[in-house]
Amino acid sequence: MAIKDGMIMEYKYEMANTRKMLERVPFEQSTFKPHEKSRAMANEAMHIANVLSWIPRIANTPEFDVAKPGAMPKIELPKNNQELLEMFDKNYAEGLSALENASDESMMTPWTFRNGEHVVFTLPRVAAIRNMGLNHHYHHRGQMSVYLRMANVPVPGMYGPSADEA
Repeated sequence: MAIKDGMIMEYKYEMANTRKMLERVPFEQSTFKPHEKSRAMANEAMHIANVLSWIPRIANTPEFDVAKPGAMPKIELPKNNQELLEMFDKNYAEGLSALENASDESMMTPWTFRNGEHVVFTLPRVAAIRNMGLNHHYHHRGQMSVYLRMANVPVPGMYGPSADEA
């Protein structure tokens, strides 16, 4: 089995779960924050949809430098669920395509994340995709479940029914 094959199966399964979560984001409560240090709900949802854009970035470039002008373009906040899901679906498809087109050799090639001269890390692409694309995504999806719970929105089950679906 190629390195990408297990990752693709996981990606498809987990992103179906993420889509269920994002479908429930209540944009009438888009400014809700569970804590003063938290992002607003719409910003957190947008971040979840956009973290997937790191997958093709990692798969198709040797490094990423956040200090370069234009490296982190400003993304317009979605106004509703339709715009959020379109953003998610676009990034999902591009991430899936990047994984499908990856060879074992390319997945083992070092990838560097830097801030100017400061190297944050250099890892094989497979590990960078796991950390920056997937684990980071799952972390924020878990946070979104708290946002939904606190906003009194039924939380979808991820690995079986949630308390709202039991």
